Amino acid sequence: MLKLFLRLVLVVFIVFILPSLAAIGWWMTQHHEDNWRSADWSSSGVIRTKPEINESAIYILAARTGGLKGALSLHSWLVIKRAGTTNYDRYDVVGWGIPVRKNAYDADGRWYSNKPFVVREFHGAEAETLIPKIQAVIDEYPYGKPGNYTIWPGPNSNSFVAHVLRSVSKMGIVLPSNAVGRDFPTAGKLFEIDDDWQNFHATFFGYAGVSAGSRSGFEINLLGLVAGVDILNPGLKVPGFGRIGF
Repeated sequence: MLKLFLRLVLVVFIVFILPSLAAIGWWMTQHHEDNWRSADWSSSGVIRTKPEINESAIYILAARTGGLKGALSLHSWLVIKRAGTTNYDRYDVVGWGIPVRKNAYDADGRWYSNKPFVVREFHGAEAETLIPKIQAVIDEYPYGKPGNYTIWPGPNSNSFVAHVLRSVSKMGIVLPSNAVGRDFPTAGKLFEIDDDWQNFHATFFGYAGVSAGSRSGFEINLLGLVAGVDILNPGLKVPGFGRIGF
């Protein structure tokens, strides 16, 4: 029994702790702003500045978050462009006041000076079909009241976006594995299968869990850190670093 326990500790150290320490070491060698006041929150130019008026579009964006936690986690948000409008609507969750914010920042604004990247985007008829479903989920987000935000294990900013992606399974994606908080059970279910049966999630209140399916590949979540294998798009999911492709 002792040998089994020691082997388990060794596996946890190699798979979760060692990569996390490496990510923290790398992060500490990078330049970061001291606080949110001095950080750059301006548009990054990742998405088109002036969208086509008749086009519908959806973007899921993410950027490294601020402080030491940026070594291990991203901050993610949603951007919606409705046909007939010339502006983007950005939705993300923050840790003060009313959690769900609309247009509090530029649609593709930097987060604590960190440039975002597009996780996935949708355009045209596909986006137009998805937007009402996404908006309905945003409006009914169960942790949208003041005081509902919890930085770890959730519900946090990534829990919000992951909730939308799970609820609108036709989007067909999951957040990057280093979006800490995405596995928190926002719907209150410790075991959940996506509507299209392409993915399943089992979790112990976000502290530990397993995900598997065509979207997740195979993942193990321990204290918000995710390790796993991406099967359809071959790669490893490494704590702190996210997906490393072959």
